[in-house]
Amino acid sequence: MQLSQINWLAVIVAGLVPMAIGMLWYSRLLFAKKWMSLVGKTEEEIRKEGPGKAYAFSLVTSMVMAFVLQYFIIYTGAFTTFSGAKLGFIVWVGFVATTSSASVFFESRPTGLYFINAGYNLVTLLIMGAVEGGITMSPLG
Repeated sequence: MQLSQINWLAVIVAGLVPMAIGMLWYSRLLFAKKWMSLVGKTEEEIRKEGPGKAYAFSLVTSMVMAFVLQYFIIYTGAFTTFSGAKLGFIVWVGFVATTSSASVFFESRPTGLYFINAGYNLVTLLIMGAVEGGITMSPLG
């Protein structure tokens, strides 16, 4: 695959998906209180630390993830919304759900924290895959 095959619009749009999902997922509306409890932090501590660095790092890693997913989309020919979401699920099962479970077993992290974070990654990869698969055209036309 050549860089000229990359749909940069798809990468940018999909790269913003984790940021949008994260704003909702880790908000008071969904899992903020439980997540803070499981990581042992208060809202005041998080505000004091300043989330700017974390958001910047997250944006960069989201763009990298979107780029790699775009590569997989092109490599596998997942050029539909459904096949892109399916690929997002396969990536999640094969790489995210498996490797992030190590923190539960080896770092003695709470299982609930694993489910909150893994759920966020599942939803994110499903939507990223759907977006990228849906707007990336086959190089064959």
